[in-house]
Amino acid sequence: MKKNVVKDKSFQFAIQVVELYQFLCKEKKEFVLSKQLLRSGTSVGAMIREAEHAESKADFIHKMAIAQKEMNESIYWIELLNATNYLTTEQFESINNDAVEVIKLITTIIKSAKANTNN
Repeated sequence: MKKNVVKDKSFQFAIQVVELYQFLCKEKKEFVLSKQLLRSGTSVGAMIREAEHAESKADFIHKMAIAQKEMNESIYWIELLNATNYLTTEQFESINNDAVEVIKLITTIIKSAKANTNN
């Protein structure tokens, strides 16, 4: 079976988000922003999984676009957590770099799928 890089990376990102959520709740006693990140950060991989079994090319593009939006929202929460000093520079750079990598992959997949639809 062919390796699905975006599926694997989004799953690893979700694990990072869950671990960060646990850390923020336990160590920082932060429950609101971290919960928002938990929701958006774990839904990225779920939408990519849904896209695997899309009913049509348009459905695939739609599901990947939702994953893209969820990742963009996740980046917002990560930036906000960093700006409000809940994250160290090292924590921020690690998770943000992974988020940016995944959103770039998703964007490339969407562009490619749209180009293939127009041909």
